[in-house]
Amino acid sequence: MLPYWGRTDRAGCLRIVAGALKVKAKEGVREGLTLCPTLCYGLDSMQLPSGSGSSRTILVDGVLLRLAQPIDSIQEWIGERGILKQLLACWLVIDQKDLPLSPRITGYPGIGKTTLAMAGARERKQDLYIFQCTADTRPEDLLITPVLAESGTIAYHASPLVSAVLTGGVCVLDEGNRMNEKSWASLASLLDHRRCVESIVAGILVKAHQDFRCCVTMNEDASTYEVPDYIMSRLQPTLSLGFPRRDDELAILRYHIPFAPAEMLTLTVDFLQDAHQLNLEYSVRDGIHLLQYALKRLSQDPAHPLSKDEAWREALIKVLGEEALDLEGLARRRKRALGDQPLPRGLGDFFFEGDDPLHPER
Repeated sequence: MLPYWGRTDRAGCLRIVAGALKVKAKEGVREGLTLCPTLCYGLDSMQLPSGSGSSRTILVDGVLLRLAQPIDSIQEWIGERGILKQLLACWLVIDQKDLPLSPRITGYPGIGKTTLAMAGARERKQDLYIFQCTADTRPEDLLITPVLAESGTIAYHASPLVSAVLTGGVCVLDEGNRMNEKSWASLASLLDHRRCVESIVAGILVKAHQDFRCCVTMNEDASTYEVPDYIMSRLQPTLSLGFPRRDDELAILRYHIPFAPAEMLTLTVDFLQDAHQLNLEYSVRDGIHLLQYALKRLSQDPAHPLSKDEAWREALIKVLGEEALDLEGLARRRKRALGDQPLPRGLGDFFFEGDDPLHPER
């Protein structure tokens, strides 16, 4: 244990000084850590410091937080408008005592779950923040992280989630079911009627701005964690996003690659639609990457150009593998491997039938 002692400064704040640990808390104080005797935390004690300008800092109960930068939400939603309306309905507040919902958006990787959330934020004209969840995400990563500044002081950096909470933005927890239970537990109070989150690191309780909105995207594959039931009950309702229709898929490809020749767009859409019919998880993102590589190969050597069919076939192999050349054969092999059962979307599908009431995802 390091020896420590305390003293008060002129403002009546208790200062704790530990043996070899010298922390400069603010200007005019040589050493020590200031603990202000305030009992109430949150928006009531939050204020923007004067002259903060573009530094994006905010003062919460005497703790200066550096906010994350919002993301430019320029994505347009192409496809079924119904699910976008469902997302916007979740974020509506229809009475003073009403609270917004925090839905989970499910579907295969690459079909536009994050794009849907970005489009929702754009429709509401709110700042967008995205937090990428991973298996090693810690609670402090989700909330507030202490960083040693150049001057020797401790700077507190707010995560994209806390930045949205404080400023009234929209936060997307991307691929939320890759996150462990310990991290989810730190968000329980934010996702229910309390709408607040506590940072042990910074020693503050942050209350959510009334305009704060949140949603969680979840991939339907077996490489994810099982989200605890007490968290799943807070992430309601479930918005399931499926593969787009042919016309929508073609419009998406044209939006992202407007310079692609019509015949190569048609080849890609035909391939994706055949894969959807066979319940293979090739997505529009795969189609975009396939087209990008094929077009780059075509333009690489103008003196000896490849044919469009040859470039497209090469791109298919390089992006999706040789097995993608025979979709029907691939579908048959996968059916045999699974005993003619549909592809499992999560760990629960290995132990329960799809209509079993004990299935954790039903």
